[in-house]
Formats: sequence, C-alpha cells, structure tokens
Amino acid sequence: MAAKNLALASPENLIMLARIVGALVIGAVIGLERTLRGRPAGFRTHALVCVASALLMLVTVYQGQWMTEVSLEAIRTDPTRMAQGIMTGIGFLGAGVIFKEGLTVRGLTTAASIWTTASIGILVGVGFWFPALIGTVATLIILSAFRFIENKVPAEFYAHHHLRFRREAVMGEDELRKLVGGYGFSIANLHSRLINDGALFEYRMVIRSRDRGSAGRLSEHLLKLPQVIEFRISPTGD
Repeated sequence: MAAKNLALASPENLIMLARIVGALVIGAVIGLERTLRGRPAGFRTHALVCVASALLMLVTVYQGQWMTEVSLEAIRTDPTRMAQGIMTGIGFLGAGVIFKEGLTVRGLTTAASIWTTASIGILVGVGFWFPALIGTVATLIILSAFRFIENKVPAEFYAHHHLRFRREAVMGEDELRKLVGGYGFSIANLHSRLINDGALFEYRMVIRSRDRGSAGRLSEHLLKLPQVIEFRISPTGD
C-alpha cells in the first residue's frame, strides 16, 4: 500500500496534477468573464475546453507512461499533430455559439475566447507555464478592458428598426426619413408591408449612426407620437 501511495505521489504525477488544476483554474477564470456578460458558453464550457486540451497534450507529453517499450520503438507520436487536432475540433464547438440574424452576428467573441482557451490549455498541458499565464492575462484584458476601448472608438452603430402605424394614420416615407435623419441616422434597406389583415402598416429598415446615444433619443421621441402603435430598435453586434 505504501509503495502504491508513493507511486501516486511521484514527481511526474504531481506535475500532471498541477497542470490539470492549472488548466481548470485558467479556463474557469476566462469563462467567468463570459458568464458575467451573459454569454451561452461561459464558466463551465471554458473550464472544460481548457482541461480537455491539457489532458490531450499530456497524452503525448507522457506517452512513455502508457505505451509499452515495444510500442515506443515502433511508434513515434508528434505532439504538434495532437495540438492541430485539438484546434480543429474546437472550431466546431466555436461555430455552435455563433448565430446570424439579418445583419446581426453574435457569438464571435465567445467563439474566439473558446479557441484561445484551448490554445492556453495546450500550453499548460506541455508545461509552458509562462506563455500560458501571459496568454491568460492578455485574454482577460482583451475581453474586459478592450470592451471599454471599443465602445470609445468612433464607429458606425447599426440597428434594425421596426415601426407600426394604423393604416389610416401612416407616416409618409419622406417624413419618416426626415424624422430618423434628424437624430443622426441614415436609412438602408427600407421595406414596408400591411399586416393584421391590412389593419396595420409596418416599416422595417436598417439604420446607422456614429452616435450610439441617438437610439435612445429617437426612442424617446417615438414614445410621444400617438400614431405610433409599436416600434423596436435592435442594435446589431456581438
């Protein structure tokens, strides 16, 4: 029994344990940021991805412990091929969190964070602690601090805009363009249709502006218009 316990506490086993636990902690920390942002792939998903990547790399790094000597003479494994296989498989998982609706594409950042977490797990699995820790810090900075920078950079703000009127009180298209333009928006892909058996008239469009605050001001104005039955402004983006 003592010999068995000694074997379990061997230096190599302790190193493997440290790497697995390290991958768990790193994946969980990155995933926690995604969970706090309300993303579908969060705390548990990132932790699993990082641990799985580390485990698979341990298979190649410590192949001498599970292959027989005969096998070692006959087989030569390449750890980089395992890494390539991991990253290919992660691509399918990342694709599962990306979805597109019209001009809106969501989940790209989460998919990229899953891919990055897998690469960090590979580094931990082979024992490259320094680049793994640097990569973890860089990932957290990109996901958290860069969000603030991104929001400050002047960029065009796109949104889907729907407006509904009673058929007898429809706002004309020219008047609509003037109204939206007065709040700094330009209109693209304007469509109109009758709904509810012709009782209501609906405009559907994509609006864009360089001022994100314009959407709030436009909403406040639309709330005051009695002829507006219903409206929606849905921002696009991740």
